[in-house]
Amino acid sequence: MLAALWGGLLLCVAFVATNSAFAVLERAQAGIFVARVFALDANISLAAGLLLMVIERRLTRDSGGPNFTANFLLPAGALFCTVAGYFALQPAMEAAKAGQGSVSFLTLHAISLGFYGVKGLLVLALAWRATALPPRS
Repeated sequence: MLAALWGGLLLCVAFVATNSAFAVLERAQAGIFVARVFALDANISLAAGLLLMVIERRLTRDSGGPNFTANFLLPAGALFCTVAGYFALQPAMEAAKAGQGSVSFLTLHAISLGFYGVKGLLVLALAWRATALPPRS
């Protein structure tokens, strides 16, 4: 259920919150609002991803299964996308907005958007797998 809630959050941020902010606020205000939303999303993603990885690790350890299952690697990939797409690129995007750095804001924004999209797909795949798998005994 946690993966489904996380996936729903990612979809709401991508399709509702960001679009709505730019539709009703001035560009600068919308940017500030969206930056705050993505900061919250990044922190929630870290917590949800780590929790799902711990849960999966415990389940596989108790059942004697392999160490690295798809249900472990999917949230790990989503965590990588969060760290790379938000925590690594966000400071570079701020510098690019200030006219510093060799990479443009638009390029960094596109890369960040790509990481966010991949993260969303990984989390939705995890949620789908959770509904398709038989319960563990």
